[in-house]
Amino acid sequence: MASLLAIIVLSPLLLPVIIGLKLTGEGHVFYAQERVGRGGQRFKILKFATMLKNSPNMAGGDITVGRDPRVLPFGHFLRKTKINELPQLFNILAGGMSVIGPRPLTPRVAALFPPQHWQNIQDLRPGLSGLGSIAFRDEEKLLNAADDRERVYKELIVPYKMALEDWYARNRSLWVDLKLVVGTIVAVLKPEFDIAQFFSGLPERSPALVSFMGAVKP
Repeated sequence: MASLLAIIVLSPLLLPVIIGLKLTGEGHVFYAQERVGRGGQRFKILKFATMLKNSPNMAGGDITVGRDPRVLPFGHFLRKTKINELPQLFNILAGGMSVIGPRPLTPRVAALFPPQHWQNIQDLRPGLSGLGSIAFRDEEKLLNAADDRERVYKELIVPYKMALEDWYARNRSLWVDLKLVVGTIVAVLKPEFDIAQFFSGLPERSPALVSFMGAVKP
């Protein structure tokens, strides 16, 4: 299985991260959080622990922003490089996730999306990466610049994420998934990368979203 092979190949990277978290964090390495999966089923997503243990009960809740004071020092590096997401390879191995698909959301954030959206993607397993993940890889920085984070997320980010995931549900194929895997790698290495360079016919951002993203310094 591809996920098992990836775990083996990446083990030289995963082991130092585990040691680093043990030495610099609060003693816990992994963080399991409830997310909404295929067909609305709840499951526990795995991540490397990058935030204070009590962070869900602190200001900000389950919406994380750039320079979030709840993020541990080593956690900033893990989040920026997306290494914190790698434990989800075990979710993929267990069958609850796939490599590419809609990003799984917490129940509270998922409630910001209308029921019709969940019907459109109900057959898709959530992904380690996907169109929405790549397009909003700097989501924390965007929300940090917002005066009303939940309003910006609901009114600007949610509609475009829905459009992208609906597009993926209609156009998914092995070729599309392979391009998104490559796009994920390129996006990590090149912050200015635009996923629209890989696909024609993607939904366009709303003028309000374009204006807001343009106002946020790179």
